Amino acid sequence: MASTLDAFLNEAAAARAELVPVAETIRNFAKAAIEVQSTIASGGAGEDLSAGQHHQNAGGDMQKALDVAADRAFLAAAKASPVAFYGSEEQDEAVAFGDGPLALAIDPLDGSSNIETNVSIGTIFSLLPVTDAHRADPSTVFRQKGSAQLAAGFFIYGPQLLLVVTLGAGTRVFLHVPGAEGFTEFGTAPRIAEKAKEYSVNASNRRHWDAGIRAYVDDLDKGSQGPRGQDFGMRYVGSMVADAYRIFRRGGVFLYPGDQRKGYEKGRLRQLYETNPMAFCIEQAGGAASDGVTRMLDLVPEGLHARTPFAFGSTEEIAALASYLVKAE
Repeated sequence: MASTLDAFLNEAAAARAELVPVAETIRNFAKAAIEVQSTIASGGAGEDLSAGQHHQNAGGDMQKALDVAADRAFLAAAKASPVAFYGSEEQDEAVAFGDGPLALAIDPLDGSSNIETNVSIGTIFSLLPVTDAHRADPSTVFRQKGSAQLAAGFFIYGPQLLLVVTLGAGTRVFLHVPGAEGFTEFGTAPRIAEKAKEYSVNASNRRHWDAGIRAYVDDLDKGSQGPRGQDFGMRYVGSMVADAYRIFRRGGVFLYPGDQRKGYEKGRLRQLYETNPMAFCIEQAGGAASDGVTRMLDLVPEGLHARTPFAFGSTEEIAALASYLVKAE
């Protein structure tokens, strides 16, 4: 069993030739993540990392200094890797360079609204294959189903710098120790419990939800006296990587539904560089992920910044949610 990230990547690359460029790329990402963690830990050497840049990214969110710094670090890592297309939340359009066999979809800084509160934030990435057909028509490279991903993962910048990653054969967790080189495997490979005891959702939006999602959460709140027959706790950080890691380690369900507000009909999460990579990691750890009804990895994204409702976690809860949504239609 691999004890380091390098050993894990070497074993995977030796078993599958298509993972050789993937392994090289993830090694470069690990170096970029250490750089970003150092920037966060040092407070940006006096720079206000939560300061707005007075510029909206392609998703309509105001960029902060750390968003830009993280995007710069991972763009440099991608250029040093066998990556041909770089699709980032912080870039209006995909950037093409080189002739590598990979396309990268990335959220360089997930949870940036929490920067000034010292809450865990992260980087989420997805690596997709680039074929001759994609080179002939680059507009199609980021219209691949999530099931086409070769690798996906996320870094967590918090009390520990962690990498949660899958290459399609289980999900693993690696830790970077300050002052040491590289990443070392951290704990056992996560296996998400089939049953949930906790749920994660921004309940302040309840009044905007459609009937199905509202009925589902209402029944969770009724606890052991309600139709679900057990008590649920609610935990919500507002930084998906932090909420996700809790679910990896102790089960639960995360919800970010669409709602009735203008611009929120399909939620706010981006399919290519947020929900697809998270769904891949979740499934490889024994969980499930969907848009509420349909498996997330079966959906074809409409484009680089396409949004989608999202639910992931314990399989029993994802199935239960779907039954409420279908019933409400």
